[in-house]
Amino acid sequence: MRAISSMATRHVLADLVAAAVSSGLPAVDVESVGGVDAAARVADGEPFDLVFLADGALAKLADAGHVDAATARPLVLSQVAVAVASGSSEPAVRPDGPAFADAAGLREALRAAGRIGYSTGPSGTALVRMIEEWGLADELGDRLVQARPGVPVAASLAAGDVDLGFQQLSELVGQPGVRILGVMPPDAAIDTVFAGAVATASADPAAAREVLAFLTSAAVAPIKQQHAFGVPAL
Repeated sequence: MRAISSMATRHVLADLVAAAVSSGLPAVDVESVGGVDAAARVADGEPFDLVFLADGALAKLADAGHVDAATARPLVLSQVAVAVASGSSEPAVRPDGPAFADAAGLREALRAAGRIGYSTGPSGTALVRMIEEWGLADELGDRLVQARPGVPVAASLAAGDVDLGFQQLSELVGQPGVRILGVMPPDAAIDTVFAGAVATASADPAAAREVLAFLTSAAVAPIKQQHAFGVPAL
């Protein structure tokens, strides 16, 4: 069985699929790429059984008939966090609480930052939109550096290519060379629901639905939490 996902869920899906196999379900080969590329490949008709993307991207594929809308189910809830380079090979750990007390503190940090890294995914789009709404787009200008598709912001931070990074918390936890300041403050939170659906090109949609039901069940909630994801309501 084949599946495709965005990079943000690659690690948690690996463990979820392993748990599914241990429970007697079919093995799933999950290919994780940039979310934009994943959606394009599904839209081009490449044969997959399951598709895991941000819920908005998945809804567009459902509207176009590339995934079965009736099978779509939320998989994980992801929060965006803020990080800086640590100058250390020690892996980043998850801090308690937000990086800044409020949106005003975040805006000041943006103004003071050199190069600001953000992702190509929905979290990056939401960040840029928020910066525009705050009237900071012109001030920040080319200091805003979008990561290449499939390249984590953590890698850009560790390499010194950016000074302040915004990425899904799950993509930052455990990465060497970065220090997580915390998640976005409550009044500027950027949360993304990643969901799964059975592709209309699936060779065995019944088996794919069975696997998807397991991956979105309460039984595997601890795995998702171990990867710094929240568990969305079904």
